[in-house]
Amino acid sequence: MIVRNKPNAFQLFFIIRGSVVPLIFPQIAFITMLGAVVAATQHYYPEIFPRFTLAPLALLGVALSLFLGFRNNASYDRWWEARKQWGQLIVDSRSLSRQVTSYIDGQTKGGAEVQKRMIYLTIAFNHALRHKLRKSAPWSDIKKYLEPDDIEPLRQSQNLPDALLRLMGKKLGTCRHKNLLSDFLIQSLDDHITSMASVQAACERIQSTPLPFAYMLLVQRTAYLYCLILPFGIVTSQGLFTPLFCAIVAYTFFGLDALSEELEEPFGLSANDLALSAMSRGTEINLLEVLGETNLPDAIQPIKHRLE
Repeated sequence: MIVRNKPNAFQLFFIIRGSVVPLIFPQIAFITMLGAVVAATQHYYPEIFPRFTLAPLALLGVALSLFLGFRNNASYDRWWEARKQWGQLIVDSRSLSRQVTSYIDGQTKGGAEVQKRMIYLTIAFNHALRHKLRKSAPWSDIKKYLEPDDIEPLRQSQNLPDALLRLMGKKLGTCRHKNLLSDFLIQSLDDHITSMASVQAACERIQSTPLPFAYMLLVQRTAYLYCLILPFGIVTSQGLFTPLFCAIVAYTFFGLDALSEELEEPFGLSANDLALSAMSRGTEINLLEVLGETNLPDAIQPIKHRLE
């Protein structure tokens, strides 16, 4: 995720990091060169290019803009829903840790151990979910929060975050058997675990259900066709300025398409994806503070305006 102050009007034209220009530069360069070739040919051999009305290009451009706008909105909705789900996970994690330390008496036998165990599993779940969504190995982040007997069974699990939630549920059952919590309080804690499971399911739904491929193909084909036809349609009216207009239109259409493609997958490591590492580290710090620990990890800071 890009984190920076709003640039001024002059800086806007020179910011590269976080923009989609590096992704679409080949397309912009190709369309600009095509426009330059068409403009040069028309300049020296004007009789080759008859005058065309711009109405067909205008109608196609409006239709393409609507398609791109719809896809961009659909992609942003996925990105924003993913951010809301992780916001809910932060709420559940903090609320669960607060209730664990408030309702379980740490002075009773086994009370302090249960508090620590539940909060450690909550931290591990946040890291495990992030790694699952990013298809990376989680063990360097979660191993220190697990008991030795849990590691091997968890390695065998096909869904590590869900396995961690089951461990949390079993620990709540232990609290009930030891009378550390009443039935009412256990239900309250279990509601947060259920909400965390709901967050996981929602994130998995977003990840496993992309926008329809046929729709993406239609938009991209239309964008390429429009930009390829554009120089021939405007060269008689724009002359040597044709490459400039071609570059601007190509940047707009291909840029919207590339941005939509980035936002469609909000859990990755692209410049505009969600800062899952920073969010899970922030939750880790908050929950360790609840336990009274002072040896806290450092918060993740942006590197060159980029927060992961």
